[in-house]
Amino acid sequence: MSGKNNIQIQPKGLSSSIKKFIASIPKKYIVKVGNIFGGLAYLLDARHRRIVKRNLKFTHPEWPLDKIKKLSVKTFQSVGITVFEICQMTCFSKKDILQKVRIRGKENLLNTTKSPKGVIMISAHIGNWEMCHLFLSSYLQKSQVIVAQKQPVFIERIINKLRTSTGNTIISKRGAMSKLVRTLRKGEMIGLLIDQGTSHREGVDVTFFGRKTNATYAASLLAARYNCPVLPIYCIREPDANLTVVVEPPLKLHKTDDVRADLQTNTQIMTNSVEKIIRLYPEQWLWFHKRWKRYYPDLYPEDLARRQHQREKRRARGPKKR
Repeated sequence: MSGKNNIQIQPKGLSSSIKKFIASIPKKYIVKVGNIFGGLAYLLDARHRRIVKRNLKFTHPEWPLDKIKKLSVKTFQSVGITVFEICQMTCFSKKDILQKVRIRGKENLLNTTKSPKGVIMISAHIGNWEMCHLFLSSYLQKSQVIVAQKQPVFIERIINKLRTSTGNTIISKRGAMSKLVRTLRKGEMIGLLIDQGTSHREGVDVTFFGRKTNATYAASLLAARYNCPVLPIYCIREPDANLTVVVEPPLKLHKTDDVRADLQTNTQIMTNSVEKIIRLYPEQWLWFHKRWKRYYPDLYPEDLARRQHQREKRRARGPKKR
C-alpha cells in the first residue's frame, strides 16, 4: 500500500489514539446505535414520517399498510446508520476506506476511467452516498468535482471537509455548469446526485416509479456535448451491514439530430437506473423528499397549506417598498 493511502482524513481536535479508536469501532455497534437513533427519529419526526409513508404508498399502491409502516421504519433506521457511519468516516484514513468498502463491477469503473475523455458519474441518495465519492477517489487515486446543494453552515463545514479529504472538489449547484464543462474538457471526473427534483427551467419530465415528475438534464446535456460516458455508481449496505460500491456498465445513451428529444430520453434512461437500484434496496433510499410535488401537489397537503399561508401573509404585508 502506498504512503498516500495512509493519509488521515479526520478533523483536527481529536488525539490520534481517539481517532484510531473511533475508526476501529466494529460495524455491528454502528448499526445498533444507528437503528436506535433512526427508530427514535421515526417516532418523533411526524412530518417526515408522513412524507415517507405517503411516498411509499403512492409508488407502491399494491403494498399493504403493515409493509408500508415496516419499510418506513427501516428507511429512518438506514439514515440513522448512515449518520453514524459518516461520523466514523471522519476518522478514516484512505487505507481504512479501501479495506472497509467492497466494490462490485470494478471492471466497469477501470475500463471507463481509462478513457482520455471526462467521465460523468451519476448516483443517488441511497445507502451511504457520501462514502461513494470517498471510495472512488481513494481507489482510483483521482479526484472528482462534485456538485452539492447548500446546507446549514455548521453541517456544510463538517461534511465538505470530509468530502474534500481525499482530494475531491466541491462546487455549489448554483453556477456549476461552467466549472463542470472545464472539468470534462480536461478529461477529469464529475459526480452528480440526480435523484432529486429541480426547477422547471432546469429539468425535463420523466417517469419515476410509474409517476410523472421532473429531473435535471445536466448530465444528459454534458454527455451529449462532450461525448462523455455516463457511469451509474451507488454505495449500498449489504445484509451483513458492510458497504459495497456498485458500478454499473456505462449507460447506452441516444444521440440523434433532435437534441431536445435526446435530453428527455437520456434523462429518462438515467432515472431508470436510479429507480432500478432503489427497487433492489428500497429501505436505503431517502424517501423524505417531496419528489412528486410538482405534478401531484395534493400528495403533500400540509406543504400546500403552508405555501398558501405564506402567500396570504405576503399579500397582507402589501407590495415591497422600493
